[in-house]
Amino acid sequence: MDAATRILMVGLATAGAMTPPAETRAHETQDKTQDEAGARAVIETLSARLLAAPSATAVLEAWCAERGLATDPRIVAVRVPGIDKLPSPTQRERLAVGPDEAVRYRRVRLTCGGHVLSEADNWYVPGRLTPEMNTALDATQAPFGTVVRPLKPSRRNLSLRMLWRPGEGTAPGPDAPLFAVEAVLSTGGVPFCEVAETYTGAVLAQGGR
Repeated sequence: MDAATRILMVGLATAGAMTPPAETRAHETQDKTQDEAGARAVIETLSARLLAAPSATAVLEAWCAERGLATDPRIVAVRVPGIDKLPSPTQRERLAVGPDEAVRYRRVRLTCGGHVLSEADNWYVPGRLTPEMNTALDATQAPFGTVVRPLKPSRRNLSLRMLWRPGEGTAPGPDAPLFAVEAVLSTGGVPFCEVAETYTGAVLAQGGR
């Protein structure tokens, strides 16, 4: 056997070793499909709960506890500084406020343990909250839903947009945006806040039992 033939045979053997057999590739494809299908099922479950509930914070706290994401399943709202978004005329109309009435803005990351479950924009009317609520929103990491819970708010959903599209064969990563929800919160029929929430792949995590 000449040197060229030996080199060719070694190259073919190496290529064969590097290429997984068809059965292995089939199993890998099946596992990826199952991961994707499982992610889609979890997303559908969480989004349905959010649309049916008056408080996203309460849903996320229950979700965090159910999936074992932290020993203490409380939701913490970590402020995102340096961002200010004025309400649009349409938002002011939905909030039933005039062009000169104060509307405050708050952007937070809602976390449970080390998981950032969502990012939320809040436009709220401070004149329709108590002084204590306004202070808590300005000075603490309490989620908006926790602060305004005494108002027993109702929630009117404006939209649900799916941001993650299945088809790549893998579940989304923890930072991937999954879906977005927009809603208006009211108390006694009077609107006081509009929220825009983007939920991330961290909601798919499963903690230890």
